Parts: sequence; C-alpha cells; structure tokens
Amino acid sequence: MSTRTPPNWLKPVTEYGPLAAFMLAYFQGDLLIATAVLMVTTAIGLALSWWYLRKLPMMPVVTAAVVGVFGGLTLWLQDETFIKMKPTIIQALFAVLLLGGLALNRVFLKPLLGSALPMQDEGWRKLTLRFGLFFAAMAVLNEVVWRTQSTDFWVTFKVFGLMALTFAFLLSQAPLINRYRIDQEGEAGDA
Repeated sequence: MSTRTPPNWLKPVTEYGPLAAFMLAYFQGDLLIATAVLMVTTAIGLALSWWYLRKLPMMPVVTAAVVGVFGGLTLWLQDETFIKMKPTIIQALFAVLLLGGLALNRVFLKPLLGSALPMQDEGWRKLTLRFGLFFAAMAVLNEVVWRTQSTDFWVTFKVFGLMALTFAFLLSQAPLINRYRIDQEGEAGDA
C-alpha cells in the first residue's frame, strides 16, 4: 500500500479544523453540541490522515482517544465537566510521558522531531524537560480556568489562549534549538 503525497492543507485542517468547528458550534449552540462537533471533526481529521498518509500520527490518535472518551462522557452524562477536563488530561499525559521518559533516560521528543530539528543529545534533553514542564503548567492552568471562569471564557481560552501560549513557548525555545543544532557537517551550531 503506497503512501499518497499529502496536500499542504492536510496538517492545518486536521490540527486546527476540529478546534475551529468546536468554537463555532459552541457560539451557535452550546457546549454539548460543540462537543459532538469536536468528536465528529476529530474523527474526520483522522480519516483524512489515514487516506493521504496510510498511517496515523501518534499524537492525533492520543488526542482523538481522549476526545472520544471525555466527549462521550460529556454527551452521555450531559455534564460539561468532562470536556473541560480534556485539555488537562491531554497536557498531563504529554507531561508525564516526557518527564517520565527523561527519568528513565529516554528522550521521546527526538524520534518525533529529530528529522526536522537535528540537535545534540543535550539539547534534546533540555528541550524535552522544558516541553514536559510546559505541558504540566498548561494542565494546571486549564484546571484553574475552567474551575474559576465562565464557560464562554473557558472556550475562548481553550481556542485562543492555549494556542497563543503554545506559540509563545515555541518561539521562546528558538535560542536553545539554535545553540544545540547540528549543521549539515554534523557540528554544533553557534554557542
């Protein structure tokens, strides 16, 4: 079975499409409707990935599983709490995976991003630690926001706030990546 060349739109549509659909459905209906839309669009995103790539990337599969479980509980029990906990669970899972991996001397970011970001092992360890701590902080922040703010505020925070914080975090890691990068000849980048 050969892999199809994925179109340029595939990754942004499968990553951000469900989130955009969630927000639109929420503001047109309510959180229960938005949860159902999130579940359907996440499944469509996985189907599109399978169609074009003939494989499913691990992180979207984990996210889809958590969306399925917590979205299903939200709809079945008619309780918004479960979908509000979903970002906490996903962020906490990633934090545990990355930090637990480091404790076992495993750097799980390197196999995921190594071809795009060739770096020295020390750089991978530091970046993994930072990502693990970032995911842990985002899990705590989501818990604080959904427990203390209105649902309207939480939805806006989930869609825009978490994305903005993630983007800012990624930008802040550029100096570390540059410091430990490996150029074409296999030597380290600028110190």
